[in-house]
This record gives sequence, C-alpha cells and structure tokens, in this order.
Amino acid sequence: MGKNGKMDKKHYEKELARLQIELVKLQQWVKHQGLKIVVVFEGRDAAGKGGVIKRITEKLNPRVCRVAALPAPTEKEKTQWYFQRYVAHLPSAGEMVLFDRSWYNRAGVEKVMGFCNEEEYQEFLRSCPEFERMLVRSGVILLKYWFSVSDEEQEKRFLERVNTPIKRWKFSPMDLESRNRWAEYSEAKDIMFSYTDTKQCPWWVVPSDDKKRARLNCIAHLLSQIEYHEVDYPKINLPDINKQGYMRTPMNEQSFVPDHYDDTN
Repeated sequence: MGKNGKMDKKHYEKELARLQIELVKLQQWVKHQGLKIVVVFEGRDAAGKGGVIKRITEKLNPRVCRVAALPAPTEKEKTQWYFQRYVAHLPSAGEMVLFDRSWYNRAGVEKVMGFCNEEEYQEFLRSCPEFERMLVRSGVILLKYWFSVSDEEQEKRFLERVNTPIKRWKFSPMDLESRNRWAEYSEAKDIMFSYTDTKQCPWWVVPSDDKKRARLNCIAHLLSQIEYHEVDYPKINLPDINKQGYMRTPMNEQSFVPDHYDDTN
C-alpha cells in the first residue's frame, strides 16, 4: 500500500507488466480467431480514461488494437444518421477498437451543453440500446466502462493539468464549463444508465480515485470478459545475414542526427 492508501508503485508496475503480457496473448487470439471487439470508455473529465487506454495499447500492435477518439462532428456529419460516423470506426475481423468517448457524447456533453435538441436526445435514448444489440448480434464483443472520480480528486487533477506544462493541453474550456454544470452532468449520467445499462450490454463502473488501482482493475476485468487462449508461435531460427553482392554507401556520406548527450555528463 502506498501513500493515502493508494497502490504501491512497485506492486503496480509488476502487476501491470503481467497484465500487459496477457493483453498480448489476447491480441494474438483476436487476430487468430478473427474476433471483433469494441471497448467504450466514458466518464467525467480527468477520470482516468486516457491513462488506462494508454496502458492497454502500450505493448500492442496498432494494426490490431487501435484507438478511436473522434473530434467534434463536421457540418456534413451533423446531417448524417447520428451513429454513422462511429460505425465507420468499428472493427473488422481480427481487430479491437477502443473508443475514447463514443456515441454516448449525445447523452452527456451534447445534452448538457445544448449541442442537440430534445427530440434528438430522446431518439438517442430509444435507439442506442437497439444499436448496441445489433452490434452484439453481428458478432461484435462490446464492453462499456464508466470511470467514476470523486469531486475532490477531479479538482486535484484539474489543478495538476493547469499547472503542469506537459499536461496543460489536456485542459479545455469545456472542463471549466463541466464544473459549472456538475448537477446537470450527474443527472444526464443517471438517465443514460437507466436506458443503456442493459443485460446484453451492461455498464461496468470503475472507481478511479486511485489511478493505478483503476487501471489494473479495468484491464483485469477486460481480460476476464473475453475467452482467449495463448497462440503458439512457430520456432524461429535466425539465419546468418548474407552480405555478399552489395557495397554499402560510406558512412561519412550520410547525415546523422547530432548527439546532444555526452556520456561523460
């Protein structure tokens, strides 16, 4: 146990390494079996969605496991069927797609900020469960995670983003507005759950005040929801390099990046 009852870093890193090995096994099984997996990550701002997505994808092949983080819809996309732009990012056989926010934008930020009208919102609540059941019936494995963070921890993370140069880009005017509309976001989340937390496609809530614990719990749960087996790799014997028949360009004719780091420093 680390400070403030949070997970010890050494234990976290050891367990994360073990889980990432399992994720590689899952990746190979997905490719081998032609599975189609969709994982949706939602939650309040600074709840830790990006952190767990980064740890999931860190050791994986981006051609098999890719992230879909869509920007605001274009004027053309606003005229399309609402789910249309998300459908374009769904997996083919042998792929896993992680949605860093998803079609649930309509039930959250669009509803609260007035980016959609009441008719569009109500239609989403009616059609979303059907849309997800269609995905499941087509063979897609769909998992949905809601990252839940306390007000105190969220404020701490917001301040860290504001005051840390490498994290400043994460903070947006929408984050400020979300603080002013805390009650509206809470109500929108509860209504969303009441319509879309279904038996076929349930929401899995991840308490995320402890980032390390949340990441491990989410990854372990993801692995437990998909039956997979280790794919045996064929034995490989590396042949000797055949350097005959070609004279390489002299090294002094090439341009090299300067070495900015002296080993003596």
